Amino acid sequence: MESFDQLVQQYEPMIHKIIHSLNLYKNKEEFYQLSLIALWEASSRFNPEKGSFANYAYAYIRGKCLTELRKNSKHDKTYLYPKEEFWILLEDSSPTQAIDEEILLSCCETLTPNQRKWLLLTVKRGMLVKEIAEQEHVSVSAVKQWRAGARKKLKVLIDDK
Repeated sequence: MESFDQLVQQYEPMIHKIIHSLNLYKNKEEFYQLSLIALWEASSRFNPEKGSFANYAYAYIRGKCLTELRKNSKHDKTYLYPKEEFWILLEDSSPTQAIDEEILLSCCETLTPNQRKWLLLTVKRGMLVKEIAEQEHVSVSAVKQWRAGARKKLKVLIDDK
């Protein structure tokens, strides 16, 4: 076999023909590189007793490209990548949306100061029970009691309305 550079020069039109015949318009450079790798593999695996190299190289390169196309198609069907506009228009539906503190406190007049503290720190700042306990220098179980009492009172308030 000649050197690989000579092989590339000789079979480059064939590679472009394969890419064109498979209607590869996306990722042309990647398929060109894949075809070069396939040409190199074909040159190292070729057995001259079984036929001409041109036919073998054509089939090998085309087969590699088709295999990659199938893989890409399967990947595209499995994973969805929305366009950028989707992410811009998507509304934030997280539970920690901005809630006005006055509105929150007006609904919670029946809560004790500690229960209000738990509610505000949880809703406004998204803090965990452990974090609240550390900040307020109390035990985790104390904050859990604040939470339980607040939930019970809020549930009664909601059920009454």
